Amino acid sequence: MNRDAHLALWACQPSSSRGRLYAEPESKTRTCFQRDRDRIIHSAAFRRLEYKTQVFVNHEGDFFRTRLTHSLEVSQIARSICRGLDLNEDLAEALALAHDLGHPPFGHAGEDALSAMMAPYGGFDHNAQSLRVITRLERRYAAFDGLNLTWETLEGLVKHNGPLTGGDANTPLPWAIAEYVRTHDLELDTYPSAEAQVAALADDIAYNNHDIDDGLSAGLFTIADLKDVPLVGPVFDEVHQAWPNIERGRLIHEAVRRLIGHMVHDLLAETRTRLAALAPGSADAVRRAGAPVVGFSPEMQRNDAALKAFLRANMYRHYKLNRMTSKARRLVRDLFELFVAEPGCLPTEWRRRAGAPATTETARVVADYIAGMTDRFAADEYRRLFDVQSRAS
Repeated sequence: MNRDAHLALWACQPSSSRGRLYAEPESKTRTCFQRDRDRIIHSAAFRRLEYKTQVFVNHEGDFFRTRLTHSLEVSQIARSICRGLDLNEDLAEALALAHDLGHPPFGHAGEDALSAMMAPYGGFDHNAQSLRVITRLERRYAAFDGLNLTWETLEGLVKHNGPLTGGDANTPLPWAIAEYVRTHDLELDTYPSAEAQVAALADDIAYNNHDIDDGLSAGLFTIADLKDVPLVGPVFDEVHQAWPNIERGRLIHEAVRRLIGHMVHDLLAETRTRLAALAPGSADAVRRAGAPVVGFSPEMQRNDAALKAFLRANMYRHYKLNRMTSKARRLVRDLFELFVAEPGCLPTEWRRRAGAPATTETARVVADYIAGMTDRFAADEYRRLFDVQSRAS
């Protein structure tokens, strides 16, 4: 099924997809990218995002974002941007929904801990782990491991932050990506599609602005603290001037939605300017452009950097979060060390995949197991293994 007529020349056309690693009959009712999106939504890894930390650990409160709600917000922003640029909304949505599937429990604290523990065994990277989830660890289909997604979705997920080889991208490849591309070339030396570039910036727009909302709600900083942050302070003041007596919750929501709107409109204008100058005739021309075609204006890039700096200093390094992340790192480290040394403590299905204690094979199986945990399951597993009075299962 193909619906390409309304798309720009440089959009990813379903009819021109490079297909799937394992050939399958096409759907009569959905495009290939719609099927990718649906497979992601129905995956176990996607469901687990509901109980994985975005910034605040799940038990901190029901109001705060989780990896699941964040992914849904990224998806909405990505679709809106693609609609304005005549790009393929379904591909961007699939990428937005899948981009955090490889994140371990406890957010960046969990990733930092796994990265440190996996350093002797090839390292750990959540983008690479997302690829591993959708190509190997999801086991739902009779004919293959993984979700057998299209080349375009795999490419966009792996190149979330741009090319991985060639030019300035000469850092060693994460082992999971290097292993996969030996049998399925994802052209790591080029930029991804315009849709993938949109999804990556939609991620930035979503987490920056919604972290303002969550940080204010958690009392980590105040509206007054934001007054000198470029764009953010003026927007909050603009809302307050228009509605002097507005209640705090409405003020925050109104300001945050305006900030998202400013960033989206800036991205649309800047991207249209870049596309007009490049005049790409195909999606592959976007990949070969040598620079991103989707982006913020220089002024918005400065605003974005200033907001990130504020959040880093006032939220991500706040002592309350430092305490939470310290506990999370210790928990993940202790679980990893125990399972690598004693793989017999792994559940049966995982023990069958592991090798001898303290080997690379075992370490990678353990990393897969821990990365798939929710915050709650990881805490429960820790109690089962380290509390002598807790039941073993």
